[in-house]
Amino acid sequence: MDTQTRHTAILNAARRSGKVRATPLARNLNVAVQTLRRDLRTLCDAGFLERVHGGAVLPSGVRNIGYDDRRSVNRDAKARIAAATAALIPDNASLFLNIGTTTEAVARALRRHQNLMVVTNNLNVANILADAPSCDVIVAGGRLRRADGGLVGDLAALAIARFQVDFAVIGASAIDLSGNLLDFDPEEVRVSQQILAAARASIVVADAGKFTRKAPVRIGTLSGVDHFVTDRLPSERLAQDLQDTNTRLHLA
Repeated sequence: MDTQTRHTAILNAARRSGKVRATPLARNLNVAVQTLRRDLRTLCDAGFLERVHGGAVLPSGVRNIGYDDRRSVNRDAKARIAAATAALIPDNASLFLNIGTTTEAVARALRRHQNLMVVTNNLNVANILADAPSCDVIVAGGRLRRADGGLVGDLAALAIARFQVDFAVIGASAIDLSGNLLDFDPEEVRVSQQILAAARASIVVADAGKFTRKAPVRIGTLSGVDHFVTDRLPSERLAQDLQDTNTRLHLA
């Protein structure tokens, strides 16, 4: 089993139970305990897990993991979510894309669309679409958050308030089992809320791993959006809640 496969298996085990122990997990993965402990150190250094005696737990709900590391988490699922989201957006449309690795994947999936206008507070999205010849890119001003290329704060919210676009496509750092959309930075949340208010239809994109994470600041709820695109739901109850509130579920 290669390193990346082991890391994925370790993270999946942690998301299922909230905690992993080195010795039994090494036995399950058929690797030496020393190898498993080295994997745990690597994942903890990257911010995916936090070390505890005998193993590791999911990280705190008050700070996010590093942006480059987030790009590698559930990459295949994000690509499928992005393709399903792009299918919801026709040519000749206007849309917002906010900060996040999943919205970056959506930007890549939109590169062949025709006559799009994309407004974003994500410099990474702007760079992805910069050489798409049939896409007009507008960057909302704001304070640059160097860690992830996001533009946040009151200036970004004011810039976004000038628009009324067809679609808002936003991600979230965490989603609880009641459908609350959560994030870490109040300034980013304020911008995301403005994005939702300035669009005729709203799309939330998030992989199933977001259901195992915690974050302290509330953006809104899944019941308040038009479409939710994900790869898997944690419960039938949430699926029923979405149906009851007319939020369309798209499983990638």
